[in-house]
Amino acid sequence: MTGWSARTLSALPDLSGRVAVVTGASGGIGFATARQLVGAGAEVVFAGRDAERTRAAAEQASREVPGARVRAAALDLADLASVAAFAGHLTAEARALDLLVNNAGVMNLPERRTTRDGFEVTFGTNHLGHFALTGRLLPLLLAARAPRVVTVSALVARSRLAHLDDPLSEHRYRGMTAYITSKLANVLFAQELQRRADAAGARLTSVAVHPGASLTGLQRHSSRLAQAVGRAGLGRVIGQSATAAALPALYAATLPGIRPGGFYGPTGRLECRGTPGPVKPPKAAADPARAGELWRMSERLTGVTYPWPASDPASDPA
Repeated sequence: MTGWSARTLSALPDLSGRVAVVTGASGGIGFATARQLVGAGAEVVFAGRDAERTRAAAEQASREVPGARVRAAALDLADLASVAAFAGHLTAEARALDLLVNNAGVMNLPERRTTRDGFEVTFGTNHLGHFALTGRLLPLLLAARAPRVVTVSALVARSRLAHLDDPLSEHRYRGMTAYITSKLANVLFAQELQRRADAAGARLTSVAVHPGASLTGLQRHSSRLAQAVGRAGLGRVIGQSATAAALPALYAATLPGIRPGGFYGPTGRLECRGTPGPVKPPKAAADPARAGELWRMSERLTGVTYPWPASDPASDPA
């Protein structure tokens, strides 16, 4: 659409009076997303694991935008107690939440690590942490007039390695495979959240996005060769800045007419960069039964249950 570029971001609507939470907002795509929402008038909670970096990011946005309404809050998605505490503080304020951007993530860790609750870190952070957070914030979202949940996946969710045969990497661990699995889970979650909201008659809109290609802090665990290529400039040829990579999330978060349950990303060559718009979801995300299985597993592992049954009761036995 005209105006949707990293240079202008002129198509963002006025978000005055809206409240948003962006996870992973201390840097990279998360900061770019949160910063642009602030610039459009939203009150934004910058959520991040590193309290000092997150506070610095919120302060930067406040300096750059006159009259900005921002704040920083600690949130470690690899710790369910931290998720509960973060949601508890927001719930105590009893304010409606218009937008939740599930952006934070980890990628390609060199060895298998576990969260405080014993889950493999990549899947535990990228999917289970966001599943728990969304569930705990659901009452605040449903108190808003037109709430949206935008979950950030990745282009690699379409990989042939994208499956849920071993989501916690209990039998075999490979860093990139764990990341791909978590990004498929992000899409399945976003779609199933929409199906359950629809079945319950809730007005929530849930979508998944992928940012295309961008060199951000996520690549810090990549090989030295891959990082050297990025520093040499090849990443700028096939990829894009964090601000440009934030466009699909901003597009899905703010534009009218977004299709509930949809998948959005860059529409340029190979979807690595370009104007954001609807893109084809991963084939592995086409089966609602798989999404229902992931949902039940997520509720069991996190202890966070949603008030909505499956859209097909036969696929979600009590």
